Amino acid sequence: MFDLVSSALAQNGGPGPGPGGASATMLNILFMVLMFAVFYFLLIRPQQKQQKQHRDMIANLQRGDSVVTGGGILGRIHRVEDDEVQLEIGEVDVGGKTPKPVRVRVRKSTIAAVTAKSGAPTTDASAGKDKDKNAQTQSGVKIDKS
Repeated sequence: MFDLVSSALAQNGGPGPGPGGASATMLNILFMVLMFAVFYFLLIRPQQKQQKQHRDMIANLQRGDSVVTGGGILGRIHRVEDDEVQLEIGEVDVGGKTPKPVRVRVRKSTIAAVTAKSGAPTTDASAGKDKDKNAQTQSGVKIDKS
């Protein structure tokens, strides 16, 4: 193996200065810098922007927002704490009494998207005319508003 490397260097004139030695080294360095720039602008920078948007979304969570968690749970925020939120994900009938809300605690970092902000007007113009007035479709996710 070392014989192949040494014979290749001998044929090329060695790694030092000579015909094509310095220019080949500069081209290799330029290629590496160019590859880093491509990786930065196509992979690193967009990921940093996405992380910043997620941090801003988490910081602006408030009671009444409809959210989707990373596990796919749809719910409405009932309470916001330091590192957690309490989601209301439905109701359960307990012995014929009034339905009680089902609430779960989740970490803020697991919230993937806010589907509707609290107090925001409905984007569906025919929501009042629809047969199912308790359901609303936003961004491809059907949210039960019971």
